[in-house]
Amino acid sequence: MERFFAELALFLPAVWFNIYFAAASIPIGFGMAILLALGKNSRNALLSRLCRGYIYAFRGSPLFIQFFMFYSLALSLNISVWKPWGISWLVLHPLFIGPVVLTLNTAAYTAEIFYGALRAVPRGAVEAARAFGMSRWQQFRSVVWPSLIRLAWPAYTNEVVFLFHATAIVYFALPVIGQQKDLMITAKELFERDYNVFLHFSVAALYFLAVSLMVFFVFDLVYRRLMRHMPNQPKLRFAPKWMR
Repeated sequence: MERFFAELALFLPAVWFNIYFAAASIPIGFGMAILLALGKNSRNALLSRLCRGYIYAFRGSPLFIQFFMFYSLALSLNISVWKPWGISWLVLHPLFIGPVVLTLNTAAYTAEIFYGALRAVPRGAVEAARAFGMSRWQQFRSVVWPSLIRLAWPAYTNEVVFLFHATAIVYFALPVIGQQKDLMITAKELFERDYNVFLHFSVAALYFLAVSLMVFFVFDLVYRRLMRHMPNQPKLRFAPKWMR
């Protein structure tokens, strides 16, 4: 038991890298997803096809391959672009390119969630707002967006958890610099010392589980706030469902 608690303390600095990758990706990815969902739903055929193509490309290819592709592209431009500008230390750094790729990836998945919710917004409410004389921006702000975010929030919560889990592959695809080691790299290095797979990877999994439960808890509070007008407030389900 003493070794187990020592292991927990040893992994504590590593989990902050995983949290950083997720926290740095979520806000920008959220904003991009809104624009992509609106673009996909646009009447402009070119804009709609571009957004559909972006979403399809990132949802249809493995995240691991995306890391390799973007890092290889950044590396190929190092001598001609990044070095003359003096920013190669930033562009090629995992703490920069990791959140960039995660942002582009989660934006595609979140955009598909938002697009589905956008299509599910009651048309009658939009027509009523139009009849009331609201502008398109007022319709979106007062009618479309509140309905959209309420419909999409449970699925978006799962996407945020999946994104946090996806941070486990960042340092498998990108170079490890110095002591910047996340949970999986730390578990891998400790495993190579004593081959105790159950201890090291179980502790890493425990940290992933703990952070995931925190995400569920916080997002459940937000969901209750969004649904506060309902008589019986629904809750996000994050307990395992053993039987159908």
